[in-house]
Amino acid sequence: MANSRKPPLAGKRIVATRASEQAGELVRELNARGAEVLLFPMIRFAPPEDWAPLDEALRRLHEFAVVLFLSANAVRYVFQRSRELGVKFAKQNGRPFVAAVGPTTARALDEEGSPADYVARDRTGESLVNELGPRLREGTVLLPRSDRGTDGAPLALRETGARVTEVISYRTMPPERVDSIVADKIRRGEVDVVMFASPSAVQNFVATLGAEDAARIAKTVQFAAIGPTTAQALREAKLPASIQASESSAHGLADALERFYAKRQQ
Repeated sequence: MANSRKPPLAGKRIVATRASEQAGELVRELNARGAEVLLFPMIRFAPPEDWAPLDEALRRLHEFAVVLFLSANAVRYVFQRSRELGVKFAKQNGRPFVAAVGPTTARALDEEGSPADYVARDRTGESLVNELGPRLREGTVLLPRSDRGTDGAPLALRETGARVTEVISYRTMPPERVDSIVADKIRRGEVDVVMFASPSAVQNFVATLGAEDAARIAKTVQFAAIGPTTAQALREAKLPASIQASESSAHGLADALERFYAKRQQ
């Protein structure tokens, strides 16, 4: 007899606010579990306005004891720029030690052929700094980041006494265009969940729909966050983070949705 059991997210309509080039894995995860996914990108990425600080850092890469990557995007732009400069991102005498904020960032490093030496257990920039501890103390650290990154990791780094070189490796920007059809469905409450993977996406969502509409929508639509930093951004926007992934990844978000609806059914 055929198994007639429904997929766990069957009938759920879920809005993904990730940048278009990042949404593929999440869409596949959710579709496989029966959900309908509406793409509503609330951020896009662009190169820095000035490459010079990153270029200089890459040319003297081996002066740094540690390089910290806080996102897969930082990996993508740093390695792309390394290739354009003809500078190979490679170790010499074990330097630099390369650390990643979580599994998605570590996977991006693997794809570039430069595996992480360490991956944060708690998947935040501050946790990565705290977990590395003495390795950072009074050492030289390169931190390539977004122009809209939070201050948590840089502040934690400076508290260790590390000599930190922060460089903008990419910009996080609002979308150039907004899908008005999806926006109307969200406003009418014709979706079940809106998923966020960064504080910037939260901020742009509120700016796009308006704070009043966002608060009204939150009364009937669930808001999901990829991790604690994004959940905090929702709370700062006076919106509930009713679903939070325990692993900052597409798989983790999909699992969190499954758990949420399984509890509701019980």
